[in-house]
Parts: sequence; C-alpha cells; structure tokens
Amino acid sequence: MKRALRANTPAAVRASLVKIANEVRTGELSPQQGNAIIAAMNVILSSIRLDDQEAKIAELEKLLADMRGEVGT
Repeated sequence: MKRALRANTPAAVRASLVKIANEVRTGELSPQQGNAIIAAMNVILSSIRLDDQEAKIAELEKLLADMRGEVGT
C-alpha cells in the first residue's frame, strides 16, 4: 500500500521509518526501495535537527546580547 510519508518533525520521521520497515517486512517494498527511502529520511531528519540547533543558537545569542544590554545583534 503506497502512502504519503510525513517528514516534517522528528516524530513524523520516526513514524514514517516504522511504516517503511513494516512495508519492507511484509514485501510491499523491496529492501532496496526501503533503504533508499530510509537514506532520504535520514537526510531530512539531519536537516530538521540542524534547523532546530540554528534556531536555539540564535535564541541564545539574542538572550546573551539582551543580558549585555546590546541592541540589534
């Protein structure tokens, strides 16, 4: 059964990975197809994590600037 896989949050990626594993297990996807999708999901997950880290760093930099009394950095 072909379904759209969600990949907009780490939890959605995790759920999609479970679906992929089950589809490979049941023969709905070949191992090669499953591996290709899993590789893409891993890239997406890395990108989400990087975006989250960048947002946290920006927030920390703003807090630090505010603590120092700086404006506009």
